[in-house]
Amino acid sequence: MPSELLNHTESALQRWALTLSYDGSHFYGWQKQAEGINTVQAALEYALGRIANEPISTIAAGRTDTGVHATAQVVHFDTSAMRGEQAWIRGVNAHLPEGVAVWKARQVDARFHARFDACGRRYRYILNSSPVRPPLLAGRVGWTHLPLNMALMQRAADLLVGEHDFSSFRAAECQAKSPVKTLYDVALRGTDRFMTLDLHGNAFLHHMVRNIVGALVYVGCGRLSVEGFAELLAEKSRLKAPPTFMPDGLYLTGVDYPKQWGVETPPLPDWLWGEK
Repeated sequence: MPSELLNHTESALQRWALTLSYDGSHFYGWQKQAEGINTVQAALEYALGRIANEPISTIAAGRTDTGVHATAQVVHFDTSAMRGEQAWIRGVNAHLPEGVAVWKARQVDARFHARFDACGRRYRYILNSSPVRPPLLAGRVGWTHLPLNMALMQRAADLLVGEHDFSSFRAAECQAKSPVKTLYDVALRGTDRFMTLDLHGNAFLHHMVRNIVGALVYVGCGRLSVEGFAELLAEKSRLKAPPTFMPDGLYLTGVDYPKQWGVETPPLPDWLWGEK
């Protein structure tokens, strides 16, 4: 850690970046809502406040919806409390509920911004195709009873790589200023019965990943051709698009930052159904 970041007076503000994981099925999404609504942000800010002995406000790299998980969400906050790294990890975790934990803390430059400095975001969707829903994986994977053809799904997914207007995969309530985003990579791995979909892009629209999954499932089961998927992307409209898929199998797996900030993108955890 640079020495100049440590030489603060008691009244000076420090900016910290945290990396945390959470099980989205325990919460009503990331964003703090009305009093008493259980969200990840509310739980985290309460725990941080207990350690800092002052109110703490956090800013995340991106919001996640109810039921959506994260293995490596990044947030930043400012505090006048002089605490060490382990206070923001083990101390905070002692005040967090089941389903969420901080696993990395780093003091960063005061100019760092978890949301605006992010240059890439990574998601994984885990999808199971089987006649009967998998009860032991409830809340952890998306499920369809329809038989799927992964090869066809990958052909359609390849069409998403690059810069596009993703209005066809945008929720009506999305507040993004522009529907134009860039996907660097879209890859399916696994089998027709159990697969992972990895998406890496500069940014994502509200429900964009779940809407893409819904359309790819239609391709995989034959309800939508690869050519029809291409037409759907080109139409830039939700009117003819398949429905939004369930949140259960969606994980925010990493956020990319320029090297100058010293906030690294972690590898996928071993338990998340294979390597990327």
